[in-house]
Amino acid sequence: MHSTSRHSAAVDSRLKGMRDMTPAQRLEAVAGAVGLGAEEARTLADPQALSPERANGMIENVVGAFQLPLGIATNFTVNGRDYLIPMAVEEPSVVAAASYMARIARDNGGFSTSSTLPIMRAQIQVLGLSDPHGARLSLLKARDEIIELANSRDAVLVGLGGGCRDIEVHVFAQTRRGPMIVLHLLVDVRDAMGANTVNTMAEAAAPLVEKLTGGQVRLRILSNLADLRLARASIRIPEASLATKDFSGRRMIDGILDAYEMAAIDPYRAATHNKGIMNGIDPVVVATGNDWRAIEAGAHAYAARNGRYTSLSTWEEDKDGHLVGTLEMPMALGLVGGATKTHPAAQAALKVLGVRSAQELAEVTVAVGLAQNMAALRALATEGIQRGHMALHARNIAIVAGATGPDVETVARELAAARDVRTDKAREILARIRS
Repeated sequence: MHSTSRHSAAVDSRLKGMRDMTPAQRLEAVAGAVGLGAEEARTLADPQALSPERANGMIENVVGAFQLPLGIATNFTVNGRDYLIPMAVEEPSVVAAASYMARIARDNGGFSTSSTLPIMRAQIQVLGLSDPHGARLSLLKARDEIIELANSRDAVLVGLGGGCRDIEVHVFAQTRRGPMIVLHLLVDVRDAMGANTVNTMAEAAAPLVEKLTGGQVRLRILSNLADLRLARASIRIPEASLATKDFSGRRMIDGILDAYEMAAIDPYRAATHNKGIMNGIDPVVVATGNDWRAIEAGAHAYAARNGRYTSLSTWEEDKDGHLVGTLEMPMALGLVGGATKTHPAAQAALKVLGVRSAQELAEVTVAVGLAQNMAALRALATEGIQRGHMALHARNIAIVAGATGPDVETVARELAAARDVRTDKAREILARIRS
């Protein structure tokens, strides 16, 4: 296991004028900023970057590949370092919103992040027990033996400073299948996502667990509730930085706090609030070849960890009247193994991002989620979510109506100006232009 090497020169994430460039010009700007080679740059733009042969080796029954638009979020400063953020996503406004919020954050010191060690859990289910509490103590007494056996299966990981660190034993004395205990192996997986590593260790430890407990082992599998593998991001914004020509900074802060409070108390709102956070996180996870389903599962389970589903983020006002946003959540990302190593575009995206460890990748990704959350709250608290979103969605509608080339932007601008983003309206505009 090794970390992706960072591009040698410092990156300036403030790439001005990106919105007005062509895709080719944007690629050239990004490649120049992070030092991509010509072949790496071509990979990012190549619709055939994932060859049928390589795809066929990744999953079963391959017939082709499915693409998403790949954009670059700009302006991100995290712990004093600039990053350009690759995001694979189909939804309009996501990349623009993240970039805009990152610019506001950048002017105020950027995002501050931290993370725990990359500890993943493997679960070993034991059934057929008459004395589950006694079985628990038998396993805890054999802690060192269990850890040694688990670590014997991955000498490379242990050599890199990782490996099984500890165990937990959870007792479920009364279930419909009888008394049950679940042994957790707590494994430091270093720069891997860790699924294969912890699953292998669980398989290896299962016979010993049966011997120690007298029960029968059934499931041997990782948990995607990676509550020991957390990443955190925070931001602190003064009133002046939030003010617009239509709204004062004070009004912005009040509106954001009101919107957050609803997410904190109402699970129906919290689901959409957290979806907005994942609008920022999932595109980075996808672009880097990581498992977005695992990240989604962990995020929503963590949001309900106290028995009620609630907001993943928090928004407060400090004693100086500044808006303070924080986000802490599981973030089981890897730089080695899986598609991060087999997908050429994922490798190129990681080169653009320039992270040196899985923990750094997790921290930057959570910062993007917090930026996206702030963008959504800011819009909801003022003119509403649709105004900006529909202005960007207008391009999609123009394309659906049949616009091509320069006509796409012409039709989209008129739709947005009229605040009437409909396909039939786009067809009317297009017909007028072409006549």
